[in-house]
Formats: sequence, C-alpha cells, structure tokens
Amino acid sequence: MSFADKAREKAEELAGQAKEKAGDAADNPDLQREGQEQQAGAQAQQAGEHLKDAAQSAKDRFTDDNR
Repeated sequence: MSFADKAREKAEELAGQAKEKAGDAADNPDLQREGQEQQAGAQAQQAGEHLKDAAQSAKDRFTDDNR
C-alpha cells in the first residue's frame, strides 16, 4: 500500500468521524449513521490493504529463504 493510499483512506476515516460528530451536534441520526458508515468503509479498506501487505511480506520472506 502506498503512502498516498494510506493517507487517502485515513482522510476518509477522519471525514467520517467529523460527519458523525456533526450529526451528533445537530441531532441528525441520518448524518451520524452516514459518518459511521464512511468510517467503517475506510477501516475495511485499510484492513484489506494490511492483509495484502502481510501476504506480500510472507511471500517475499518465503522467496528470499528459498534462494
């Protein structure tokens, strides 16, 4: 995962947090839910990218060990 991807996904998560807090302040459950969904989506993306990174690391270690 590139640094730009990590930054973009973190920004998306933070935007979701801001949206959720704005919904709290405005007593708007739809905006709160939208913020929570935005956060969950960003976190899922981050988790998927972490899995890909871990798989690549494992592959690299295995390949390096067998040379």
